[in-house]
Amino acid sequence: MWLASMTGNFGNMIQSVGASWLMTDLDGRADMVALVQTAVNAPVMLLALVGGAVADLYDRRTVMLSAQSMMATISILLAVMTWFGHTGPWLLIAFTFAIGVSMAFYNPSAQASVSRIVPRNEIAGAVSLNILGFNVARTLGPAVGGVIVAFGGAIAAFVFNAGACLTAAIILFFWRPPAEPRAPGQKTRILVAIVEGLRTTYSILPLRRTMLRCFAFTLTGSAIWALMPLVARDIVRGGPQQFGLLLAALGLGAVLGAAVSHEIRRRMDSEWLVRIAGAMVGIGLIIVATGPGFPITFAVLVLSGAAWVQALSGFSVAGQMWAPRAVVGRVMATNSTMLFGGLALGSWIWGHLAEVFGVAPTIATSGIAMCLLGLLGLVFPLAPTRDAPGE
Repeated sequence: MWLASMTGNFGNMIQSVGASWLMTDLDGRADMVALVQTAVNAPVMLLALVGGAVADLYDRRTVMLSAQSMMATISILLAVMTWFGHTGPWLLIAFTFAIGVSMAFYNPSAQASVSRIVPRNEIAGAVSLNILGFNVARTLGPAVGGVIVAFGGAIAAFVFNAGACLTAAIILFFWRPPAEPRAPGQKTRILVAIVEGLRTTYSILPLRRTMLRCFAFTLTGSAIWALMPLVARDIVRGGPQQFGLLLAALGLGAVLGAAVSHEIRRRMDSEWLVRIAGAMVGIGLIIVATGPGFPITFAVLVLSGAAWVQALSGFSVAGQMWAPRAVVGRVMATNSTMLFGGLALGSWIWGHLAEVFGVAPTIATSGIAMCLLGLLGLVFPLAPTRDAPGE
């Protein structure tokens, strides 16, 4: 499952580079470029709860296999349409949105499978390994994607993603996870299951606060993800290769951060971890906005990526540890809704601000907001995961 997820994520990172850079050619306005990230993340925000219910009620391997197959099909169609010159800005957004829909069903099933595969006392380590795999893909994918787009265009990136998703589907086809007990007749109760998951998440105070903090963190810090093509073009004065390398810098930092996240969580409680991570990301964005040149920007983004993943892994571990096992898929789907909802809404907001005030001032504003975000912990502090009840 880990290998399949990393392979699919690797392809999706390359797809994202191709789509974002293609949009800069089709319509270089900041709000349209940022809308690509909104199109990727909005479906997860809108459909993750349905995906979480499906993860708890249906065979997760089948759900994951179907989602990877669908992403491969969509990428092939996008490549063909682009080849014949029929891909305009809004058609690109539509195809990107469709890939996001598949991700909305894939992610909850993949996340919920962790607690079934490993013992409870290894969940935190398994979550860190999943995040490490994702960020290995996020490191290599954009760097490779920048080269692919530079030499083969966006079409080559779309074709590569189709091949990666097909490979992931083949891996999942031969994977045989442990059997999961299912209650009779439960497959017809998806709406009831969604309501039950939301009720459970809201009724447990540590989960409720985790979701709120996750949404606030990604909403505030999403500017760098949404505007990275314009950071590469307007601040760094580069092209698709520089764009891919800057995304790779965030991914490299995330890999390094994920590698040590388990040890850091042993030494620091969740609240201080999130506060410090937010401040590090914020300071990094302020430095990037000053235009220090490619080498310094790359180094700063590595540190920012390491801090970013510390916070997100903390939110994910809290969701896994505090969620009752019977609804873990729906709780993790709610976590995905908050995470990707913040990214989607934030991308839309920061994109419009950048169109009015410019890319650098918008990045700097996001950085200042991230530095101040820790104040939210004074009102809604995160609960230590060591206090989570065992089952």
